[in-house]
Order: sequence, then C-alpha cells, then structure tokens
Amino acid sequence: MAGNRTFTMIKPDAVAENNIGAITKMIEADGFRVVAMKMTKLSAERAGQFYAVHKERPFYQDLCDYMSGGHIVAMILEKDNAVADFRKLIGATNPAEAEEGTIRKMFAKSIEANAIHGSDSDENAEIEGSFFFAGIEKF
Repeated sequence: MAGNRTFTMIKPDAVAENNIGAITKMIEADGFRVVAMKMTKLSAERAGQFYAVHKERPFYQDLCDYMSGGHIVAMILEKDNAVADFRKLIGATNPAEAEEGTIRKMFAKSIEANAIHGSDSDENAEIEGSFFFAGIEKF
C-alpha cells in the first residue's frame, strides 16, 4: 500500500525567483496538505550528505554547489498515494520533457535548475523528511 506522506523541497532557483507561494499553491490545489515546512540554507557539507547517493556521479559536485548556493524550502506533504501523485505533479526532471501544467514545466529553468525535488519512494520520503525535520516537527 502506498504511503500518505512525501518529502519535497523548493530548490534555490525557484526560491530566488520568488516562486514559493505559487508552487505551494499548486501543491495545495492538488490536494496535498503541508504538515511541516521550513526555509533554510544548506551548507556544502549538508548538501553532500543529502545527495550522497549520487556521490560517484559526474554531476555530484555541481549539484552540491547548486543546492548550497541559496535558500531552499523543505516540506513534508500528506495525501493518499503521496509519492506517486507528487511525482506526477512536479513532472519530468528535464522541464523540456515535463507535461504542461506541471511544476517543472512552469518554473524550472533547466534540467539542473529544475525548481523542485520530490522523493521517489515511500522509503526515501521518510529518510529525506527526517534529514530536515525532527520527529517533533512532523505533525
């Protein structure tokens, strides 16, 4: 059975473009409830920890530099079938391939600066959410 929570973060490009409200409005309009939310700035070290799964990939350092280059907004969202529904709402990683009406189609600048992160599994949603939020913060 699919879980009812997922993790997302609005990335530095979308935060810098003042798209937090518009993106959050889309998320809520799609039936998600925000159960935890915070704005923060990742250090290079914390970005490296979050993206450790990509450590051997050629884009890892650029990704860490990008994610530590500005503020992000981390959120835990709730809805039935949360991970799959949210992945559909955000669209393909490459905004050129994203469907019309998705967050990445509307707000992403490129495959690298793609506006938003969404967990790809229930397990990763729990791990990623716990990276940013203590148990007491996850209502």
